[in-house]
Amino acid sequence: MKPILLNQDDNRDFLYIQLYEAIKSDILSGAMSAGEKLPSLRSLSRELGISITTTELAYNQLLVEGYVISKPQSGYYVASINPEAGLSAGGQDNASFANLEDYTFEESPYITDLSCFDFNKWKKCAARVFNDYSRLLLFESDPQGEPALRYEISKYIYRFRGVTASPDCIVIGAGTQQITSHLSRILRKMGINHVSLEAPGYLPVQSMFRDAGFNISHIPVSKDGINISKLPANISSAVYVSPSNQFPTGAVMPVGRRYELLDWAVDNGSIIIEDDYDSELRYFGKPVPAMQGLDKHNRVVYLGSFSSTLFPAVKISYMVLPDEMADIFRSIKDQYTQTCSKAEQLTLAFFMEDGYYYTGIKKLRSLYAQKLQTVIQAFGRYAPDTVEPLDTQSGISLTVKVHSKKKASQLCSEAKSVGLQMVPLSEVTDQSTSALIFYYNQVPLNQIDHLIFNLVSIWSN
Repeated sequence: MKPILLNQDDNRDFLYIQLYEAIKSDILSGAMSAGEKLPSLRSLSRELGISITTTELAYNQLLVEGYVISKPQSGYYVASINPEAGLSAGGQDNASFANLEDYTFEESPYITDLSCFDFNKWKKCAARVFNDYSRLLLFESDPQGEPALRYEISKYIYRFRGVTASPDCIVIGAGTQQITSHLSRILRKMGINHVSLEAPGYLPVQSMFRDAGFNISHIPVSKDGINISKLPANISSAVYVSPSNQFPTGAVMPVGRRYELLDWAVDNGSIIIEDDYDSELRYFGKPVPAMQGLDKHNRVVYLGSFSSTLFPAVKISYMVLPDEMADIFRSIKDQYTQTCSKAEQLTLAFFMEDGYYYTGIKKLRSLYAQKLQTVIQAFGRYAPDTVEPLDTQSGISLTVKVHSKKKASQLCSEAKSVGLQMVPLSEVTDQSTSALIFYYNQVPLNQIDHLIFNLVSIWSN
């Protein structure tokens, strides 16, 4: 691959588009030959001084258009292309799709345990959409999201999370990136160009705001959540927090500190972005009420997602905006196209209306609680001196400190060899650490103990 130069001061094209165009040009010109391996996401990001998220967006665009292919556990490779014939890579043009199940992407660690999902109920709701509301599907979806789904979300989050929201203040998007893009533009229109993030915190969030041009500051996190005294004063800004299950520490912000944070937002004319990413999956005690329900001054933006509770093909996220911010979005929403399928939105609306969604949540919560306990007990039984689980009461993963001379990448590779999914914590947080994130969500309950025994045996060699 030839050296790539990106103009990070050019606002006309996003960085990922520049990177995509540069690699595409090298492929079409022959500078990169078929079968040549592309640099890893991490190495190219480091070389170019850009985020992994930006690099991944460029690679994904090349993948979708057929310029590269992805080999599981190996990486990205230049596809075989005949530019004159306009043929896509890898012989896809001659492929038979008679066996559609053969065409699947590599599974993500974030996928829910599908044994708890009643797909027949989902098909029932989908049939209702296509049979009774088929004509609606011929028209574009509301850029703000389908009214029926916004209504169901408003009912659900009020009942189970204590979030007070009119459907008119809810915005639906196809995943976190689209939601964050909308939110970034709204904040800009409010004159906010600074975002404070938890430290340690979730690295992709930092990348998204930084790529959107925001100034970033990092606020230390204790066992009670973010340190309020370290937040900027006398400037209008935003702070991104996960108060009900801070990632990766698992800290739960007590109500006293929540009120302190709300007072800070009022005093400084600032906005709190509350990421409630996995609060539904709290296994011990009652779910912690959302901070948005405490807000009397319209300072909190509430973020939610269905990514951890539905099947992987559904990419629906949402945000609840204060009235002023909702007005701003409605004034510009006609400039956007809703990328979340109308059929999918309506199916989810009926799925929630009929009570199927909450039934599935209860099953997941019960199963994951058993899995988490089994994981902790297994590590305590087989590796009491080498593996230290961090405290957590929710989510789909467990952060563990491994006292080993081996590198985190090697520990994760050895975990994969026995069928367990782990990633270095340093890949998803701004914290320099040797800790690992263990995703237990997809591991069958009856196999956890045996697999961890095998893992500890390999780690000890």
